[in-house]
Amino acid sequence: MTLESLRNDIDALDDQLLTLLNQRMELVRRVGELKRSTNAVIYRPEREKQIIDRLQTKNNGLMNRPAIEAIFLEIFAVSRNLELPERVAYLGPEGSFTHQAAESRFGAMSAYMALPTIRSVFESVETGRVRFGVIPIENNQEGIVEEAIDLLLEKDLTIAAEVQIPVHFTFATQTENLAEITQIYSKDIAFRQCSKFLNDSFEGLQAELVPVESTSRAAKLAAQNPHTAAVCSHIAAKLFDVPVLFDNIEDSDLNRTRFLILAKDFKNQPSGSDKTTIIAKLPNTESPGVLAEFLQEFNARNINLTKIESRPLREGATFRYWFLIECEGHSDDPDLQEILNHHAAEVKLLGSYVRVA
Repeated sequence: MTLESLRNDIDALDDQLLTLLNQRMELVRRVGELKRSTNAVIYRPEREKQIIDRLQTKNNGLMNRPAIEAIFLEIFAVSRNLELPERVAYLGPEGSFTHQAAESRFGAMSAYMALPTIRSVFESVETGRVRFGVIPIENNQEGIVEEAIDLLLEKDLTIAAEVQIPVHFTFATQTENLAEITQIYSKDIAFRQCSKFLNDSFEGLQAELVPVESTSRAAKLAAQNPHTAAVCSHIAAKLFDVPVLFDNIEDSDLNRTRFLILAKDFKNQPSGSDKTTIIAKLPNTESPGVLAEFLQEFNARNINLTKIESRPLREGATFRYWFLIECEGHSDDPDLQEILNHHAAEVKLLGSYVRVA
């Protein structure tokens, strides 16, 4: 068998894939017509999970689950845009990790709006300028994003989904000779998280580390100056067309950031593997046992709590707090629904959504 014959076989399979994808899109178009006639929601994360779970059970080839997800999430995104083009806001700038998280769920074809602050993302969803907003909520190395947590209390939005992405940095430059690089641009936190690579690669060389406001800005500067480089995200290097010389240069491969997809008046159906986020404003939290008694209700019903964050209530002169709580399960589950109904005056449901492992 020759290389040419193998390429011909691949071409033939590509032709079949294109035909099948067009057949799928025709069915999607018809589904879209039905949804529009009933005003149904287009984005259904729980349905997408069911499809990927089913495909995984049928998979007996070389592709693993991440590969199946990567391909089919893009197919889902294209399909949704055929049904109804989506407008998505995210915390900018372009090429940021939040941009990357948004594209991982909504694909390359959606209409994106890069916004300067987390508040502006909330307000764009709240006012209907966009259908969805993507914001960072926590990093497993740096902790929570306090502004995002506080705005979940302030604004009346729903969590439609969560996204977790590994934080990988690339070294992008127009030159292949490290000795020719005079300046390296990046955000200060990126320099810290890639310090081992930088120290090892540039020991004895004269490259200057130049902090800038974002890794996207770093990539843009590296695109404009031939003898410079950027420590940036892969999407930023691609956006500004800067060749990637080294990939995955971060000191730790355990760095993960979690993002939330926000919407207005959005509800997922149970998927069988869900997470629920609530806000609890309990009365008299300065009294002994109030919080413990509330949390005990989850334990008594065998509901696993996965997160609890306290934030200042900022009402009056006393030291009082509200709590962001996450647990396994869906708000429609009878045990969790019982807790929510019992504390209806004190609890705000932010949403139930597919849990990311």
